[in-house]
Amino acid sequence: MMPPKVPPLTPQEFELFRAFIEKACAISLDSGKMYLLETRLRSIVLETQSASYGDLYRRLKEQTSPLLRNKIIDAITTNETLWFRDQAPYTVLQEVFLPEMLAQVRKGRQRVRIWSAACSSGQEPYSVAIVIDEFCQRAGQGALMPAQFEIVATDISTQALAVARLGAYDEVAMKRGMNDSHRARYFKQNQRYWIVDPKLKRMIQFREFNLQNEFASLGQFDAILCRNVAIYFSQDFKVNLFEKLRRSLVPGGLFFLGSSETLLYINTSFKPRLHKNSTYYVA
Repeated sequence: MMPPKVPPLTPQEFELFRAFIEKACAISLDSGKMYLLETRLRSIVLETQSASYGDLYRRLKEQTSPLLRNKIIDAITTNETLWFRDQAPYTVLQEVFLPEMLAQVRKGRQRVRIWSAACSSGQEPYSVAIVIDEFCQRAGQGALMPAQFEIVATDISTQALAVARLGAYDEVAMKRGMNDSHRARYFKQNQRYWIVDPKLKRMIQFREFNLQNEFASLGQFDAILCRNVAIYFSQDFKVNLFEKLRRSLVPGGLFFLGSSETLLYINTSFKPRLHKNSTYYVA
């Protein structure tokens, strides 16, 4: 049986969805992304038995339930991720941030908070948790404990968060940056999935969160990772986003971008720092 035919996305339909997506999750789509949008939404058109992309948009606007809205956001967001991506932030955490936190805990500090913004399916916050656990083991019994860390991991995609909360990854996902030593120490195999160690899960709170929202409800953080997501936003939104992120950091808190990202011409409030040829920022 031939698959049902879906009429091509028209420029008018593209404009409707482009406006909806920017309002819903701040992702900015230029006209060159028309084919990408058509491809990403085609399966939803078929699933909902919509007659066209315009018909899908009509259903979206008429629905009171968030289910269709969430499906479209999940389809358009890029949940590209891997373990220990770029490696540089994890080196800085291990060699700069955690020694400073250890010194502060010895002076009476009780809690350390880290935010993994746009955490996708969880590889970033779990990688951070592994670095913390290994550092605590090296520091010695009672010096610094994983229980003193709180990692808040947020994403707008309900589908990606469901995977992150489950903490179960197939062989393909595990081969993307996870070395054999960490796999043996922090995962158990259950049929075709690798299940993350519960002690890592205990450090992490996964929350659905839209970066367009106000950040006050999340509290203050000692370090924030907001990596490889701002590239999808407009320049105006980036300016607002990075200023909100700066205000969410305690004085002296660390901020990490993706390896191809920069704050140049966007925010001058952060102070750039270099460690082993890798740039990070201080609030």
